[in-house]
Amino acid sequence: MVINMLKSNSRNCMILLSLLLASCTKPVPIPEQTTAPLEPVMVGNRPGLHNVIRLNDHLLSGSSPEGEAGFRSLQDLGVKFIVSVDGAAPEVAMAAKFGMRYAHLPVGYDGIPADTALKLAKLFAMAEREGPVYVHCHHGTHRGPAAAVAGLRCRDGRCSAKQAVDFMKMAGTDPKYAGLYRDVEAMTANELAGVAGEFPPSVATVNNLVKQMVSVDERWDHVKLIRAAGWTTSKGHADLDPAHEVLQLREHFREAARLPETAKRPGEFQRLMSVGEELAGKLEDDLRGGKEKSDRETLFRLIGENCTACHREFRDRK
Repeated sequence: MVINMLKSNSRNCMILLSLLLASCTKPVPIPEQTTAPLEPVMVGNRPGLHNVIRLNDHLLSGSSPEGEAGFRSLQDLGVKFIVSVDGAAPEVAMAAKFGMRYAHLPVGYDGIPADTALKLAKLFAMAEREGPVYVHCHHGTHRGPAAAVAGLRCRDGRCSAKQAVDFMKMAGTDPKYAGLYRDVEAMTANELAGVAGEFPPSVATVNNLVKQMVSVDERWDHVKLIRAAGWTTSKGHADLDPAHEVLQLREHFREAARLPETAKRPGEFQRLMSVGEELAGKLEDDLRGGKEKSDRETLFRLIGENCTACHREFRDRK
């Protein structure tokens, strides 16, 4: 009798073990979305944050957090998990200091791939168990809101295409980014069970050209601040030396032009990089008091137009 009991227990243990092993191979179960799918509320600007919008109780979008002030603002909003869709490397250590985790899923201005939207949907479902999720790009106006609502639509079929588009317009997403609108409208609720239940890396690997373009955008933002301050060091940004910032802008154009990735791009792209370098060099020379005086406003306008032409041709649409 004892032997039979031992055999029975042994069989039961083997059955239990096989069930456990089988469950380990299954994707992480996704809880149903019980909150309203999309009830956008404009939070606005907070210290170190811009264009913050709460999509629903579990999801927010906005700009990249700036310094400790930005992460403290996220902490005040209850955020526990941050998703960056920007090309720049996230400040993972700073986030950890404030008790938050990061995931990095860079996307372009030309659209949100379906597989990325699925990953975002699964990530939202897993991460919101810890607390609200914050999705950001650089300015919080175009890619971030589009990625947030694309992931939401993949998870919850109650979020209509019209609601999603209205939200993007509320966030200020420019209609010229036709790919973002197109992909968000096309998203449908999908079966998430087949998507790997793993968090993306904290810092994704991006190619050198993307890194240089991110740096160009950052320096151009600095130049805009300097110009707004009358081509002097702006009051709130004492660390921005006008000539040095324009020098850095020029160097980033130069480095982008020299990259192997650029050599594989169309000749027009290479030309635009060279034009950007030349114009930035003239503006730097003027700011340093060089012999050849230039019209700063004209140079500023031409650099901006050069960037817009590059974006229109090579970034904004597929």
